[in-house]
Amino acid sequence: MTFPTAGIRTARLLLLPAQPSHACALQAYLRENRDYLQAWEPSRDEAFFELDTITERLETMADKTASGEALHLLLFSQDKIVGACNFSNVVRGAFQACHLGYALAESAQGQGLMHEALKAAIAHVFDEMQLHRIMANYRPENERSARLLARLGFEREGEARAYLKINGVWADHVLTALINPKDS
Repeated sequence: MTFPTAGIRTARLLLLPAQPSHACALQAYLRENRDYLQAWEPSRDEAFFELDTITERLETMADKTASGEALHLLLFSQDKIVGACNFSNVVRGAFQACHLGYALAESAQGQGLMHEALKAAIAHVFDEMQLHRIMANYRPENERSARLLARLGFEREGEARAYLKINGVWADHVLTALINPKDS
């Protein structure tokens, strides 16, 4: 599996695989959106926002993308990171599936950018990585994610109690999945 060297271009975005060279831009994004994203993410200590730690995470992301274990994409708009989408926990064999996670800057909300990015990224995951299933889970109160995933064709499959520890609290999640239309 290879990723296009020029990234994936959409009408308004450039999706690039996460690389250590993106550390400064990612740090700026994380700091700018720290308070906004806090409600939807695990608790983060100060080290999470330090440049060295970010560089290490990006090195791990690049390694996992190169090995096919994941696909970590950063969303760029006018040379600035406005979000990320991650296809992680790739399982091959009889499963051929992964988990999807995503985040978008507060300043980029309500413009359809995440839909645009995910539509292109999902096409890559299905067509190039040849995965069969993408699973995405969201907190029941996150209506924006519910609408986004439904618009992308994800189907609700159930609920999981105390699924992830988000912002220091075990949170219930709605479980959804999208099946590669070429496999159904």
